[in-house]
Amino acid sequence: MPVIESNGIRLAYDTLGNRKHEPVLLIAGLGLQLISWPEEFCRTLAAQGFYVIRFDNRDSGLSTKMDQLGKPDLAMAFMKSMFHMPILSGYTLYDMAKDATGLLDALEIPKAHIVGASMGGMIAQIIAGTAPHRTLTLTSIMSTSGRPGLPGPTMAANSALLSRPSNPRDINSVIDHFVRTFRVLGSPGYPTPEPVLRRQVEASIRRNICPAGTARQLLAIAASGDRVAMLDTIRARTLVIHGTDDPLVPIACGRDTARLVRGAILHEIKGMGHDIPPALEAGLAQLIGAHLKGELIEHAGNA
Repeated sequence: MPVIESNGIRLAYDTLGNRKHEPVLLIAGLGLQLISWPEEFCRTLAAQGFYVIRFDNRDSGLSTKMDQLGKPDLAMAFMKSMFHMPILSGYTLYDMAKDATGLLDALEIPKAHIVGASMGGMIAQIIAGTAPHRTLTLTSIMSTSGRPGLPGPTMAANSALLSRPSNPRDINSVIDHFVRTFRVLGSPGYPTPEPVLRRQVEASIRRNICPAGTARQLLAIAASGDRVAMLDTIRARTLVIHGTDDPLVPIACGRDTARLVRGAILHEIKGMGHDIPPALEAGLAQLIGAHLKGELIEHAGNA
C-alpha cells in the first residue's frame, strides 16, 4: 500500500484505472478505511474511463494517527453542542479537506471529481466550497449540511453505535459486534449477505482498528459547525445521493443538502440505508459516472 506526504501527515492510498483519465477522489466516512469503497464500485467507475483514487483519512486505516491529541471527551462535547458552546478539537473537517487536496498535490493532479460518503461527504462539500479550482464535480452520498434542527439518528442506530463488544480483547467478539452494528445501519431493501458482511468487517478490523481515532474524527465533525452558507457558494455540478431508509443520517439531511446547493440533482434510493450494499455497487457507480460526464441534466428522481 503506497503512502504519501500530505498536509504534514502521511496518507495511505491506492488507485485504479488509467492515470491519463479524469481523476475521481473518493473520501470515506467516519472511522472507515479506503476499503469501505467496494472493489466492484471502484472497478465500474474505472471502466467508465476514470482514474479512481481512494485513501485512508487521518486517524483511520494505515494513515497517520493523531495519538498526541489523546482520546476526546465526547460526552462533554455533546453537552457543549447542546448549549451552543465552542468545541475545541485537535483538528477539524477543514484540516481533513486540506489532507485530501494535499494528496492531489502530491499526485500532481490539479483538479478532480470529488466524491464523499457520510463524513466524507462533508469533507467533499468543504473542498467544493473552499477549493472550487480543484473541483470538477461534487458527489455527496448519505451526508448532510449539518444544519441545526435536522433529524438525527434513530434510537436503534444510536443504541448500536453506543454498544460495545462483549469482549474487546477477542477478535471474534469484536467482529460480531461490528456485524451487528452495520446490520442496523445497513440497507433494509438491499441487505448484505451475512458471509459477505462478516468478511468485510473482518478485513477492516485485521487491516486496522482505531477507536480513539474515530472519536477524534467525531469531535472534528462537531467542532466544524454547519456548512449551510458554504453550500450556497458551490458552483460545481453536484449530485446528492441518499437512501430513504438511512437510520444514521436521515433522508431529510440529503434533501436539505440538495436544496442548498444551486442546481444540485437529488437521487433518492428506496430501501437504501447508511451503506453501499453489494446490490447497489454497480448501479451507484454507473449513476455517478453519468454525473461526472455531465449526462444527468435533470433531476434524477427516485430509484
